Amino acid sequence: MRPARLLAALNRRLLEAYSRRTIDALLRHQPLPAALPWLERLLASNVEKEVRKDREVIFSAARAAAEARSLDAVELQRLLQVAQAIDRDFLAQARGPLEIPVPYERINPLRAARIRRLFEATQKLCETWTARRSLRSALAAAYPQDAFARLLYDLLISYALETRELGAAVRMPALLQPLRRRVLAGLYGTMESAARSLAHEAAAWLLKPKKAPLGPGR
Repeated sequence: MRPARLLAALNRRLLEAYSRRTIDALLRHQPLPAALPWLERLLASNVEKEVRKDREVIFSAARAAAEARSLDAVELQRLLQVAQAIDRDFLAQARGPLEIPVPYERINPLRAARIRRLFEATQKLCETWTARRSLRSALAAAYPQDAFARLLYDLLISYALETRELGAAVRMPALLQPLRRRVLAGLYGTMESAARSLAHEAAAWLLKPKKAPLGPGR
């Protein structure tokens, strides 16, 4: 399961970098009240739950690659149920003056598409990965740089689309409604821009000799 562990670790770094870039951009363009430190903690927890969901998909795909089987409806449903269980943990731990009724009727189709994309990409990598190969070598063998950038962009955008649906469902006290509207007004555009730049930078960084670690955009 070494390939799965490496891919899960890489996915964590990408999502953490994506979150940092998004938060930094939001703060630059529409500063949030300093009295709401819970909001940044909430966003960090949101990344952690997505990392957990993706890890489950990655390990499932690695097992499928070893057994030469594809993603079927039963496994897809299991992964969606795992995601909902992780959501429940997240909501139970969240603290702050808000409610998040998850609109699964709109979110599950987005999640299913993301799960399928991540599963198939992981399976493709695992099927071509050998013990003598590094992560970079395996990625380069499986994807041209432009195609890998597109894959990363698609995965990040699917996360952004789900975040937009969750944001639209958030319930806040009346005094905080202006904050909610201000954040949501620029959230998806900010996430789309961050996804585009990070996908291209990460693809170049991963498929060429290492120069510097991923980090927040300037």
